[in-house]
Amino acid sequence: MEVGEEFGPWLSRQLKLAGKTQAELADELGLTRAAVSAWITKRSVPRPTVMGEIAKALGTDLGTVHTRTTDTQAGLPITWYHRPGYQDGGRDGGNAAAFAFDADVQVLARETCQNSLDERLVGNGRPVRVRYTIHELTGEKLDAFRAAVLWDDLQPHYSAVSESAADQKVGRVVDAGVRDMFEKGRLVLLRIDDYNASGLTGDDYDDGKFAAVVRRQLESLKSGRGAGGSYGLGKATLWATSALGMVLINSTLSVPHEGRTERRVIGRLELPWRAVDGTPYAGPAWLGRPDPETPGAEVVRSWWADEETVERLHLTRDSEEPGTSFLIVGAHDVASLEQGKSDSVDDEDENGSDDDGTRDIRAMHRRLVEALGRDFWAAMTGGGSRLPLLETSVRTLRNGEVVIEEEKVDPTDTQPSRTRALRAFYEGTTVDRLTEAGQVALRTVPLRLPLSGGRRGTLGTHPGVLLVTAAEDDDGVPNQVHSLRGNRMTIKKSGVSGLPLGVNPFQAVLLVGQAAGETVPFAEEAEEFLRAAEPPEHDRWGQTEELTLRWSHSAHHRITRLTTEVNTAVRDLVVRPKSAGSQESAKLRKKLTVPRKSAAPKRVSGPALPELDGLDAEIGVGGEWQITAEVKLPRVDELPAMTPVVLLDVRSGSRPRLDWAELVAVEGCEVEDGVLRFTPRARRAVFRGSTDASGHPVRTELTRLVLELRAGTGE
Repeated sequence: MEVGEEFGPWLSRQLKLAGKTQAELADELGLTRAAVSAWITKRSVPRPTVMGEIAKALGTDLGTVHTRTTDTQAGLPITWYHRPGYQDGGRDGGNAAAFAFDADVQVLARETCQNSLDERLVGNGRPVRVRYTIHELTGEKLDAFRAAVLWDDLQPHYSAVSESAADQKVGRVVDAGVRDMFEKGRLVLLRIDDYNASGLTGDDYDDGKFAAVVRRQLESLKSGRGAGGSYGLGKATLWATSALGMVLINSTLSVPHEGRTERRVIGRLELPWRAVDGTPYAGPAWLGRPDPETPGAEVVRSWWADEETVERLHLTRDSEEPGTSFLIVGAHDVASLEQGKSDSVDDEDENGSDDDGTRDIRAMHRRLVEALGRDFWAAMTGGGSRLPLLETSVRTLRNGEVVIEEEKVDPTDTQPSRTRALRAFYEGTTVDRLTEAGQVALRTVPLRLPLSGGRRGTLGTHPGVLLVTAAEDDDGVPNQVHSLRGNRMTIKKSGVSGLPLGVNPFQAVLLVGQAAGETVPFAEEAEEFLRAAEPPEHDRWGQTEELTLRWSHSAHHRITRLTTEVNTAVRDLVVRPKSAGSQESAKLRKKLTVPRKSAAPKRVSGPALPELDGLDAEIGVGGEWQITAEVKLPRVDELPAMTPVVLLDVRSGSRPRLDWAELVAVEGCEVEDGVLRFTPRARRAVFRGSTDASGHPVRTELTRLVLELRAGTGE
C-alpha cells in the first residue's frame, strides 16, 4: 500500500488543478478562509464529516480525499508543451548531446544498462534486472498508439521539421522516420525496463534524478566512485535511437514524491528549431499535465497516470518494484537493417512469409543480446560470496504477439572462458601458473596512482588483479584482455603485444578499482582516477581533459605503465619455454624446413654467421603462413645484418619467393626494411612474420615452406 501525501500540500495542488482559490472552496463548504488556510499550511486537518464536502467540491470521490495517492480527475488535460523560440533569435538544430552517439542499439544497450547498474538498489543485495522489449506496431494497434500520444497535435510540428529537413541532420532523420511510419504502416517501439533501481526521484524542476534526466543536459548525479557514468551524456542515446525524437517515461520511485511512488509519467520530444503557423519553437517538447504554478499554466510536469493510460502508452510495468521504463518511439538501428537484409533468406526459410519489418526486429534482437553479453558478462557473473549485479533479457513482439520469446542473456554462453576466470577468482580457486586445461592463473599488477593537483610523486600503489585462462571457441576474438572496474562493465578490450605466433589461445581479465575487491588498497582512489580517464563512450582509459585538470598532463602515463605490466604478466603466463623434439615441432617439420648445413657449400674461411635454430608456424585465418623463428648468434663483436627469406618448396625448378605481409622483432634484434639487425652481445634472437596470402600461387594448405636466413639484403 502506498502512503498518502500530507493533506495540506495535496489539497493545495488540487485547488490549482481545478482552478479554485482557497476563498472559493471556503464559500462552497460554508467555512472561513482561515480554516482552509490552516489545512493548506498543515496547521490542522478537516474533520471526517467535512471530507465528503471537500470531495464533492473537487469533483472526486471520498476515497481519493482519504488516501491522497492520486490527483483528482478535475484539472487541465494532458497535452504537449513546446518550448518557445529564443527571444534573441537563436536556433538549435537539435540536441547536441545526441550527436555524441550513433543510432545503434548496441551503443544504446551499453549506455542504458550502465545507467541501470549505477541506479541499482544495493541494500537488498539483489541484482538490477533490465529487460529490452522490441515491439512492432501496425494497423489498428498503430492507430491507437498514435491517438494515445496525441499525434494530431504533433503533426504540424513534424511537418514544419520536414519542410526544412534538407538544412538539418536531425530534420532529415525525423522526416525519414515519419515517412517510414506512414508509407510502410509500421512503427517500432523499444522499451527498456529496469527493476530494483532507484527510479526517477525528486522534484520536476529542482535538483534530483528526475530533473537530471528529463529536464537537463550534461548533468550527472551518479553517486559513488564505482559509478560508470560521469558526463550526463548516456541518456541522450535514448533520443538518438528514436527516428521521431520521442521517448516516453514511466517511473516507479524508491522514495515517495507527493506521497506516491507508482506510474510517474512524462514524455520528452527532441526536435530542431521550427516555426508553426508563424510561431517559433526552440526544439524540445514535453508531454504532461499543465502546471498551474507556471505563467499561463503552459509548462507541463509529470503526472500520476492511471493503469489504463500507461497501458495505452505501452508503458505498463510488471510489478511495483522500483525502477524506470523508457519507451523509444520509432526505434531505428542502421546495423540491424543491414543485418536483416543479409538474413532474409534464412528468416523466410524458418518462418514462411517473413517480411522486411520482422527481419529488422529479429536482427535488432540479436544485436541487443550480443551487446549485452559482450559488455556486461562480468556484471552478470557471480561466485563465492560475490553476487551478480545485473540480469538482462530481450524479447520481441509484433502487435502484442510473441515473435521471439524472452531470451535471458547467460554470460556462460556468451563468454565461457572469462566467466570461468571471474568465478575462479571469486571462489578462490586460481593458480599461479597454467598447467592443466580449465585452470585460471592469477597475477597482481601495480597501478601507481599519482598525486592530484599536478604534484609530483605517487599517492600509493593499487594492486590490480589479472586473470588468464585458456580460450574457448565461443569467446570470440582470442588473446584479448578485458579490463573493468567497480560496476563490472567491460571498459577496455585490447590485444597483447609481443606474443609469439603459435601461442595457445587465451582470454584475460583485468580487475581494477573496486572490481579487484573493496578492501584492496587504494580501490576507491583507483576508481576515481580511472573514471576520470574515460571518454564519454567509456570504452578506454587514456588522456582526458578531466584527468589533466585534476591530476596532470602526464597522469595518463600511469595507465600506460599499467598496460605494460599487464602485457608482461600475460606473456609470462602463456608463452611456454621451447623444448626440443616436442610433438608440435615434429608436426611442423613436415611442412616447414630449414636448409641443412650440408646443403650449402662449406666456407673455407670467413666470419661466423647467425643461424636459424628453431621454427614455429601455423596457417592463419586469412590463409597466410605465420612463422616464429629463433636465431642462434655467434660470439663475435660485430654481427652482420641478415634477411629472412621465405620460399615455397617445389619438386623441380627454382623455389618461388613469397612476400612478407608483416615482419617484426621479438627479442635480440630489430627489423629495418625487412632486414634483421642484431643486438650486440646477444646470444639469441627471435622474430616473427606472416606472409602475404594474396601472393600465394596455390592454396596454402597444399604447400610446404622453406625459410632461409641470407646475409645482407637477401638477394
